[in-house]
Amino acid sequence: MESTPSGTERLRRPGRRAAAWPLFLLVAAVLACAGSAAPAGPVADRVRASGVVRVCIWPSYHGVSYRNPRTLQLSGVDVDLSRQFAADLGVRLDYVDSAHETLVEDLTEQRCDVGMSGIGMLQPRMQLLRFSRPYLQSGLQAVTTKSNPVVRDWDDIDQPGVAIGVQNGASILPAVLAYFRRATVVRVPAPRTRERELAAGRIDVFLTNDIYARQLVENADWVRVVTPPSEVLRIPSAYAVRPGDAEWIAVVDDFVARIKGDGRLAAAAQRHGLGALVVP
Repeated sequence: MESTPSGTERLRRPGRRAAAWPLFLLVAAVLACAGSAAPAGPVADRVRASGVVRVCIWPSYHGVSYRNPRTLQLSGVDVDLSRQFAADLGVRLDYVDSAHETLVEDLTEQRCDVGMSGIGMLQPRMQLLRFSRPYLQSGLQAVTTKSNPVVRDWDDIDQPGVAIGVQNGASILPAVLAYFRRATVVRVPAPRTRERELAAGRIDVFLTNDIYARQLVENADWVRVVTPPSEVLRIPSAYAVRPGDAEWIAVVDDFVARIKGDGRLAAAAQRHGLGALVVP
């Protein structure tokens, strides 16, 4: 299935398997069996009434939710899984472009219904949003240029005069500030990017997770990844929603449990080279 230039998917079939119930019907059946008269939450009500689920993605996330700038086609593990989510719900899928620094606002201001883009479960984001159970987990890597004369291995990073770039608003920032005490941490504001700052020589290195580092190396021949000698930080990823709607996060979390159990998560991760990062 192809996405339009605006990132909108129109899913006309409720699912690939005729025997699969839409997720709303599964939730309704569970509530009925429990004898509960509790109404659906406001987000679930709106999604059902409109026939559309709005999914926030970061469209520059290789392997997870990447939009090819030439073809405008989306690809990645969370592109595959968000399509499955909409299909299970029996609704159309609309993508909403988001970013590190705008995700919390995009969700809390109801520009989208759920964030599905490898969202790291880190503070302060954990205090502002509600998360499903984790489905991927990655470690921390450093990215520099092949020609950088300063950073050759991990021990070279936390040194006076070394500039570490972090995208402004990134949830990893507090962890970076706590770990690297001697180097200078440079906040990179949008629309500038860590990659452009690195290529221009304004930073020596930037920090990212295994997923992005691996994909970057495959697509940029001028970068080099510096791996820490031991695990510095493990970052679980999950889907996120705005707080205050227990029914909706239950729908999202149930989807994660189902794709773990039926093999769809493992298959999607394997297709995009992320099989080793799946959280069972």
